[in-house]
Amino acid sequence: MSEISTKIITVEGHAALKKELDYLWREHRPDITQKVAWAASLGDRSENADYQYNKKLLREIDRRVRYLRKRLEDMRVVAYSPEQEGRVFFGAWVEVEDEEGESKRFRIVGYDEIYGRMDYISIDSPMARALLKKQVDDEVSVPVPSGSKQWWITKIEYLN
Repeated sequence: MSEISTKIITVEGHAALKKELDYLWREHRPDITQKVAWAASLGDRSENADYQYNKKLLREIDRRVRYLRKRLEDMRVVAYSPEQEGRVFFGAWVEVEDEEGESKRFRIVGYDEIYGRMDYISIDSPMARALLKKQVDDEVSVPVPSGSKQWWITKIEYLN
């Protein structure tokens, strides 16, 4: 992964990470903190499953909050620009088709945006690297474990 590509994110991806951070910090963490305080008030913490579980959960929340704060601070939001139209760049929705007629549609996004989405691929993936700066009807060769596979770009769009 290149240093730059790991620090870029779409406008929507940035908003989603900010929303997650806000939820964790303002809602989830206070709720779990309250549960930890309640469980601690019951006495013996060494055998108190509620206390131990919620304390562990609190550490996980804090770890994620620290990660999100650092990532959001270091990221550069890349917004759509009209100059991108007609070519594949960061944030594009791309449809490709192979020689067997199999087609795929996905969006090229930053590293932090791909999790939980089957229709997003990282800017660092071999497919994204092969597609960058190409246009409709261009043929791209994508490295695969068995050699390479040919794809043709059938559609490029930017949804704002």
